[in-house]
Amino acid sequence: MSLLDKYYTQEHKIFRESISRYFAKEITPYVDEWEKNGIVPKDVWKKFGEQGFLCPWVPEEYGGVGADFLYSLISVEEAAQTCCTGFAFPLHSDIVVPYIYNFGSVEQKKRWLPGCVTGDIITAVAMTEPGTGSDLGAIRTTAIKDGDHYIINGQKTFISNGINCDLVIVAAKTDPKADPPYSGISLIVVEDGTPGFEKGRNLDKVGMHSQDTAEMAFVDCRVPAENLLGGEGQGFYYLMEELQQERLVSAIASQVAAEGALQVTIDYTKSREAFGRPISRFQYISFELAKMATEVELGRTFLESLIIDHMEGKKIVKKASMAKYWIAEMLNRVAAKCLQFHGGYGYMEEYPIARIFRDTRVQTIYAGTSEIMLLIISRMMGL
Repeated sequence: MSLLDKYYTQEHKIFRESISRYFAKEITPYVDEWEKNGIVPKDVWKKFGEQGFLCPWVPEEYGGVGADFLYSLISVEEAAQTCCTGFAFPLHSDIVVPYIYNFGSVEQKKRWLPGCVTGDIITAVAMTEPGTGSDLGAIRTTAIKDGDHYIINGQKTFISNGINCDLVIVAAKTDPKADPPYSGISLIVVEDGTPGFEKGRNLDKVGMHSQDTAEMAFVDCRVPAENLLGGEGQGFYYLMEELQQERLVSAIASQVAAEGALQVTIDYTKSREAFGRPISRFQYISFELAKMATEVELGRTFLESLIIDHMEGKKIVKKASMAKYWIAEMLNRVAAKCLQFHGGYGYMEEYPIARIFRDTRVQTIYAGTSEIMLLIISRMMGL
C-alpha cells in the first residue's frame, strides 16, 4: 500500500489515464527520431500544453487549474514509461515556472504564466557558467542598471531547454562588488530574440540526447528593468528557497527510472535462459534482484513521505537533499547492475536498459551534485 493512496482522488486517476494515453500515442512512437535529431520539436510542447498537462498547478486566474503536487508526480511517473528523458517538461512546469509565480509581480504573472501553461512559452533557468557550477557566488555574469534597463554581459552553459526556450531566468550580479558575493545576485527574465542574447550550440552529451542543452552568451544585452524577478540582490535567496522542490522533482525522476530499470530486468531475466533454465532462477541473480528491489522500495517509501510533507507546506530541505543524493546514487547502482544482467544485449541501444543506463548518469550531477547534497546535509546536522 502506498503512503499516498489516501491522497489520490478520482480526478487524479482520470488524469493518470489521460496523460498515459497521450504519452503512448504522441510521445513514445517518436522518441528514437528525437534522440537522433538531438531535440524535441517545439510543437510537441504546444500540443502537450493544449491538453492541460503543463503547469497544472498554476491558479485559474493565470490559465492553469490549480492542481496539487500529485499531478506533477503522476506526470513524471507516466513519462518514465516512454523512455524519453529529452522532453524536459518537469523542468519547465515544476522548477522554472514556480520562480515566476512565487517571486514575480502580478503584471509579470499575467504576462508570462498563461503562455507557460499553453506551451507557447518554454522556459529555462541559467545559473551554471563555464568557470563555475555549484559555487553560485562565483558567477561572473553581470547585469548593470542603465536607466530603465539592465545591461547583461556573460556566458552560461549546460542550460537545459536552452535551444527551445522562449524565456530564460538568468542569475546575474547586479552588484559585482557585493560582500558576500552571493548577496549581489539577482534574477532577470530574458526573452528569446532580445538583442545581445545568443543561444550557442546544442551540446553533445553522453545521455539524454533529445534534451536540448545549450550554451548562452549575453553581449551588452539590454533588458527592461521591469523584467527583474522580485527584489534586486535577492536572487541567491530565491534560488535557495526553490531548491527544495527542484531536488524533490529530481528525486522523483531518479526513483521512477530505478523502478523502470528493475522491472525490465526482472522481465528479461525471467525470459532469458542459460543452462536450461531462466537466469532469474540462479541464486546470485535472484539475490541481487532482491537486494535491488529492497533499495527501490525504500526509495519509494522515503520519497512518498517527503511528497506528503511538501504538499503540507513543511520545510524539508535536509530530507529533500538526502532523497536527491541517495535515490540518484541508488539509481546508478541499480542501472549498472541491471545492464550487467542483460549481458551483451544490455549494451545494445534497442534494449531499454541501455538508454536508462546512459541517461541516468547525470542524476548525481545536475540539480546539485551528490557531493553538494552531502555538504548541505552535514551543515544542517550542525557538523
